[in-house]
Amino acid sequence: MHPTSHDYESYDDFLTNFQLEIPENYNFAFDFLDAQARQEPDRPAMIHVDDAGIRRDYTLVFFHSESGKLANALKQLGLKKGDRVMLILHRRVEFWVAMLALHKLGAVAVPSPALLTAKDIVYRVNFARIKAAITDAGAVPVVQATLSDCPGLRILVRVGQNAGQLQPGWVGYDDIMARASDVFPRPESPAENAGGRDSLLIFFSSGTTGPPKMVEHVHTYPLGHYLTGVHWHDLRTGDIHLTLADTGWGKAVWGKFYGQWMAGAVVFVHDFRGKFDPARLLALLAEHKVTSFCGPPTVYRFLIRQDFSSLDLSSLRHCTTAGELLNDGVFHAWREATGLPIFEGYGQTETTLQVATFPFMTPKPGSIGKPAPGWDVVLLNDDGQPCATGEEGEICIRLNGGDSQRPLGLFVGYLDEPEKTAQACSGGFYHTGDKAWMDEEGYLWFLGRVDDLIKSSGYRIGPFEVESVLITHPAVVEAAVTGVPDPDRGQAVKATVVLAPGYVGSEELTRELQNHVKSLTAPYKYPRIIDYVGELPKTISGKIKRAEIRAGDLRAAGGAT
Repeated sequence: MHPTSHDYESYDDFLTNFQLEIPENYNFAFDFLDAQARQEPDRPAMIHVDDAGIRRDYTLVFFHSESGKLANALKQLGLKKGDRVMLILHRRVEFWVAMLALHKLGAVAVPSPALLTAKDIVYRVNFARIKAAITDAGAVPVVQATLSDCPGLRILVRVGQNAGQLQPGWVGYDDIMARASDVFPRPESPAENAGGRDSLLIFFSSGTTGPPKMVEHVHTYPLGHYLTGVHWHDLRTGDIHLTLADTGWGKAVWGKFYGQWMAGAVVFVHDFRGKFDPARLLALLAEHKVTSFCGPPTVYRFLIRQDFSSLDLSSLRHCTTAGELLNDGVFHAWREATGLPIFEGYGQTETTLQVATFPFMTPKPGSIGKPAPGWDVVLLNDDGQPCATGEEGEICIRLNGGDSQRPLGLFVGYLDEPEKTAQACSGGFYHTGDKAWMDEEGYLWFLGRVDDLIKSSGYRIGPFEVESVLITHPAVVEAAVTGVPDPDRGQAVKATVVLAPGYVGSEELTRELQNHVKSLTAPYKYPRIIDYVGELPKTISGKIKRAEIRAGDLRAAGGAT
């Protein structure tokens, strides 16, 4: 049995003694799921609560059986090892079944969010040469509208719709499952048997600075999330873990799949549709006795505004966050409401967990923590040299030799874009494109994307630094900080702000927000320009498009200098 976080006395002990065996030709669906289901067929694997509040519980043997059926059914439809399959399934149970079935078949999963437009789908299908799509009923009309522009998309499976209501060219998920055997043994032929360095899945990056890239991972990738589930989420057998993430993005497999099941935990899935409801989320945490929770800082900001007085959150014992900067005020407010600190982490679509605050470490509000075992993190300055303590630099991962020495969970590359891959992995390092600095205790402090840093009057200002202060003001719901050309300073700091209900943008409020920033951080960082807008431009994954703001594509509702 592998050690849990409670088996390590300190971060140094963890860094020195953590080891993870990588079996030859590893395939998560066969080597973990099927093997574990044979040993513990009744082991709880998932609690699924749909939009109507109906709870359904599933065991490992359910996923073993259903994924075997779907693998057989898809094979009958003509899918084979290496074929690429788009999945648009919200948070339906069929997402997990489909992922596992594709792993067994050796086909390559392409998780995709339900918010994709027809244009988005055409780009992805043709660029990635996707052969099949498995979608739920809500996505069918959008996919249908792309078919004339996607000649390679030949297999279409519709989930949640009777055969009599299917459009031409589509097959019903329930129909093909009803005719399939649940026995799908691991193929013996190398042409069919997938694992190890074979392609497992493709994530499309969020596209904050340009068209999304295809991030390719291989079959050893799930093992990289052992650290995520066991050591960052601090999960043990029988725990119930909820990560708030859409299945179209990498965060879903970070927090709702591989690492959590390997830890022996139960994955809690809330398949809500429409607008996020913080009060409902808190009620679910209490009602279903969730023990471990992970959500982005934005979600925590909404949660701390709720009434905790009638909630029993005594089962909740560990909380984590990633994806953006966690504000000090949110950290302290959450700990005051629940008694629990929030443990930050950092990684990318291209990686698994690179940096984290682990349970045996003292959380520092605003710090993403220390490097995870296996990730040789180096901060490099503009000259490509290692940074001194306190010096800002790009987060880079040292690449030691060939494939066998690459960090477990690092992507293979950007599919069909060798120049971009070579640029990202150059000089013996993987360059994340993110900036940070390290304090004297080895904790890393995230600053933002390299391209987002603002250079004003000789100072280098990270947008997250200013944003994190702005959102502590009660008038501010969201803020995006960018640099705009300034004849005297080179760049001036500009804040684009979404106001809370009851507030109106004015020169008086602008001065108040500027003074608020000056009082809580270095005065040179205050925004000299503040624009008030109804919403910020974002990617479909929810990341702010600062490049679009910089380009002036967002129409400002007002401003002051």
